[in-house]
Amino acid sequence: MELILEAPMDSAISGFVKEQIKTNGITLSVHHGGHGAPLILLHGYPQNHMCWSKVAPDLARDFYVIIPDLRGYGESEVVAADEEHRMYSKREMALDVAGVMDHFGIEKAHIAGHDRGARVAYRFALDHPDRIERLAILEIVPTCDFWAAWDAELAMKAYHWTFLAQPAPLPERMITTDGLAYMDWTLASWTYAKDLSAFSDAALAAYRSQAADPARIAAMCNDYRAGAFFDRGLDAEDRAAGRMITAPLCFLWAEAGFPARTGDPLGIWRAWAENVTGQAVANTGHFMPEEQPKAVLAALRAHFL
Repeated sequence: MELILEAPMDSAISGFVKEQIKTNGITLSVHHGGHGAPLILLHGYPQNHMCWSKVAPDLARDFYVIIPDLRGYGESEVVAADEEHRMYSKREMALDVAGVMDHFGIEKAHIAGHDRGARVAYRFALDHPDRIERLAILEIVPTCDFWAAWDAELAMKAYHWTFLAQPAPLPERMITTDGLAYMDWTLASWTYAKDLSAFSDAALAAYRSQAADPARIAAMCNDYRAGAFFDRGLDAEDRAAGRMITAPLCFLWAEAGFPARTGDPLGIWRAWAENVTGQAVANTGHFMPEEQPKAVLAALRAHFL
């Protein structure tokens, strides 16, 4: 773990600064600000740190908020893929987060994750149980359970799970043919309103920048390849061994989102964690921190304070 020696820069998130931190052999872009108990926020696909821009400034009134761009996303380093799909596994990403904590001298932290970031968050809770205080999971069920829940309806809704996981460079070539259109269509189609109105101009610019970068498109595909193979295998091993998340877990899901299609998403999490609370969030699609920031903020405050 090593700090890249450059002055912190202002972040697009009000009141935050941005630093480049070297950890776990790669360099991550990390936005941080506020005062209080440490709270790490982890973003999902196809986004970056900006997915938290509507809730982070309010959370920073009570917490020291740290928002890394996951490896390959935002302005974090793109790393080469490997045949086992380990380099983009949630185990490696959890190690990235642990290194960020080391950099800031943090022994234990609260962690909240949305989408892919939620997969990193629960993997962190399983692999590093002594370093997490409380956990919040937004809009996912565990990877192996989501794969097991597939039927025709879910396969159509979550088509990207199989598309992005196809061998390189098939999905990369198809997406980069018109990456901006693909990004806008994906974002809009997963919202409750079926448009881009939930996203700020700054957030859209950040997401579209990723879509214009072939290296980051490849990184996103490698993230999903890891999910289909390496991450799914880790979940199966944990389930067979009876491992449970010990940190208190709050689960939020959209009434019309992906987890809702699995039947009983809260019940699924209760099979993975010892202490689970949760609620469905109304009038939101998949991107609830941007679509319903007040509801997300209230739930996170109630869980972490």
